[in-house]
Amino acid sequence: MSDAFDAIVVGAGQAGPALAGRLTDAGQRVALIERDKVGGTCVNTGCTPTKAMVASAYAAHMARRAGDYGIAAGPVSVDFPAVVRRAQSIAGQARENNEKWLGSMEGLSLIRGHARFLESHAIAVGDRALTAPWIFLNVGGRPVRPPMPGMDAVRTLDNSELLTLPVLPEHLVVIGGSYIGLEFAQMFRRFGSQVTVVEMAPRLIAREDPEISDAVRDVLEGEGIEIHTGACCIGFTPAGERIAVQVDCAEDEPKVEGSHVLLAVGRRPNTDDLGLERAGVETDERGYIKVDEKLATNVEGIWAMGDCNGRGAFTHTAWNDFEIVAANLLDGEDRSLAQRVPGYALYVDPPLGRVGMSEQQARDAGHDLLVATRPMARVARAKEKGETNGLMKIIADAKTRAILGAAIFGTGGDEAVHGIIDMMSSGRTVEDLRWAVPIHPTVSELIPTVLLDLKPA
Repeated sequence: MSDAFDAIVVGAGQAGPALAGRLTDAGQRVALIERDKVGGTCVNTGCTPTKAMVASAYAAHMARRAGDYGIAAGPVSVDFPAVVRRAQSIAGQARENNEKWLGSMEGLSLIRGHARFLESHAIAVGDRALTAPWIFLNVGGRPVRPPMPGMDAVRTLDNSELLTLPVLPEHLVVIGGSYIGLEFAQMFRRFGSQVTVVEMAPRLIAREDPEISDAVRDVLEGEGIEIHTGACCIGFTPAGERIAVQVDCAEDEPKVEGSHVLLAVGRRPNTDDLGLERAGVETDERGYIKVDEKLATNVEGIWAMGDCNGRGAFTHTAWNDFEIVAANLLDGEDRSLAQRVPGYALYVDPPLGRVGMSEQQARDAGHDLLVATRPMARVARAKEKGETNGLMKIIADAKTRAILGAAIFGTGGDEAVHGIIDMMSSGRTVEDLRWAVPIHPTVSELIPTVLLDLKPA
């Protein structure tokens, strides 16, 4: 005997609850299945607690710089357990608000447990069987643990474990020089840890253009973070109560010894234990669920949203997945992933706001390019705030004058980039953005000026 629903949503992360709300508002009977905490990665182990701790790290950093602004603050100390409690409190409140919201949905059954397909439109949760003509997968992802020599002999941490440490690491070694790793590296350095970053690629955040990578590295090294790129033989050995990390193949090369090791080398989708093969749902070689431009899988009546579909790795892209699915199924619209302009941010300080293509990606796509850059040291707002690290970069198509992408690495860069996101999303050209009249004094006001410097590259 099975329970019949109009729709089943697997996963209470960013997209799942919102879609459940739209479906129940439309009068449907919906089952929302969650095996862990409501809110998913973002609320529990990602954006919410991490950015709360980034804010604490920024406060400590600015307190130490108080003298630069004519303020006498005295010695600065960090109460690390209090930092953790603050972040966990904010995350817990967000989770509680989500649970209250779900509890208010008429027609929703929140079912706790692990979901596994029995067949294409039947799912088991423990001893309970559920069926529905519409099934939506929002199962998220988890940190990757690639095989490295010596991993079984030492303790390594992932980002969620690092968020709840009872004591501040004396020396944190971060394996991975990309977005998650760099945010934690700077955060813990500002809390007072010695920090070393070990990256296999020849430069940090390798998907970015070289001048952006170099600028980020300059900032981090300027704060005392040791960085090893081109680490070709990463391995681990116990060193008493510490962990020795090998970064080079040569036996006589010195090892980095740390008290704690963070593995930040990517994420994988939570699709390996869903029984997708019994449903006939196809995945790619990395385990991501294959979807079309409208988030539909190869099986009629099954969709995949968020991190598990490989079409975006951010909270905002998961939310947009929900918007696309809901608009098409409930509002009679024709929305697709092709209409989405990709944007994201790296939350080191200063933050990096990114949209569209990098210069290298645009070249690979065959565009004739116009490129302009400007150091943040020439931005009045940055100088007034005493935060002049970074640069702005915009690229455009020389023939169509379409804006192809931008990077704003500097104070307020994660907010200022939205003006460019909006223009790209509406299909506007360089000239349209050139004649905008932004507010002074802001970081955004320099965007039209930067566009005046566009030159063939």
